[in-house]
Amino acid sequence: MPICVALIAHDTKKDDLVALAKKYRSLLSRYHLIATKGTGRQIENLTGLTVEQLASGSQGGELQIAARIISGEVTGVIFLMDSLTPKPHEPDYQALLRVCNLYDVPIATNVATAELCIQCVAKQREAYLIFNPVAGQGNPDRDLALIRQILEPQVNLHTIFTQPDIDPVEQAKEAISTILALQDEDASGCIIASGGDGTVSAIAGATLETGIPLGVIPRGTANAFAVALGLPTNLKRACETIAAGNTRMVDAAYCNNIPMVLLAGVGFEAGMVNNASRELKNRLGNLAYIFSAAQQFFTQENFNATIELDGQVLEFKTGAVTVANAAPPTSVSAQGFGNVIPDDGLLEVTIPVSNTLLQDINLSATLLASALIKSQVEDKNLICLRTNRLKVTTDPPQILVVDGEILEANPIEFTCIPKGLTVFAPLSTL
Repeated sequence: MPICVALIAHDTKKDDLVALAKKYRSLLSRYHLIATKGTGRQIENLTGLTVEQLASGSQGGELQIAARIISGEVTGVIFLMDSLTPKPHEPDYQALLRVCNLYDVPIATNVATAELCIQCVAKQREAYLIFNPVAGQGNPDRDLALIRQILEPQVNLHTIFTQPDIDPVEQAKEAISTILALQDEDASGCIIASGGDGTVSAIAGATLETGIPLGVIPRGTANAFAVALGLPTNLKRACETIAAGNTRMVDAAYCNNIPMVLLAGVGFEAGMVNNASRELKNRLGNLAYIFSAAQQFFTQENFNATIELDGQVLEFKTGAVTVANAAPPTSVSAQGFGNVIPDDGLLEVTIPVSNTLLQDINLSATLLASALIKSQVEDKNLICLRTNRLKVTTDPPQILVVDGEILEANPIEFTCIPKGLTVFAPLSTL
């Protein structure tokens, strides 16, 4: 639903409204503008702003605006009134005043109050919420209503719905372009991602190295991104964290020039994600990944891996190479050090080199124990590395998973971007 600002004026005040629109053109351009026909046409012609034109004032255009207020589409009304010489055919302000008072929508009736309202809005953050309505197993309408209830008093919230035929990265980039333009005017803005890890990771990748704060409202199956960074997974607490406005800078990475905010894996990790279908996740939730991991455990074949880092070339026979920027404890294959540090400027690399099924089982238990106690557990069948850059080549070529997305690439190059991502975070994690 767009955030609308309604513009309306008596005939003798139309020039004042046009002058006001010219003065605050850049700010008004952020909104979906609606106006009665004559006023809207004049503003469009003289300012270049896009205005949805309703019926003329004499044909009940103000009643159409009132209906839009009742439906919750209008965030504010500017109605410049002529209190001395109004004409009989001009809009009746009583209906608009009554509806604005009933629904608690601000209405400015002269230039002075209009400027105060506009300047107040200009000081608020512009927040672009990219909302995936099909994520998770909750009620998206109820979730969105709660998000709006908490955030709309704090920010100017623009809601963008993900669509099957539109890449959310492109939606995020369009919002980012708008926010960067705001920064040129000393205003501020943020991106909020609400959905599963696929949606959140894609949008986080788009904000990489922009300095634009990212809010995360997790509504997926695993919510690995939020868990890895210590962000709230409860919807209400996630919204309150964004409203509080405290930010934290964490690392990100590129994998073959593809943004990576969580982890990448070849072999076991990629096979596990590939087997956890949407249908399986809908039926089993988080258990889908456990079921898929068990299946992959018995089918994964070893391959040759060549690792190039810090001028060295290392060769291993393995069933998995996992490179993590950030990872929750449930990503067991990334837990070689027991804890993936999201802001140390380094990537954690975990490579199992066991040769038998029994060794594989023992090694899995070792990694799980490492995650539970958050400390590295020594095991001769486990190679653990920390580096800011590496290159991985596999023989035969293996499928690759990057932040949950299955890809094909060989060789694979990783580069850490220290403090490349800014996220809203609770004070306890700062």
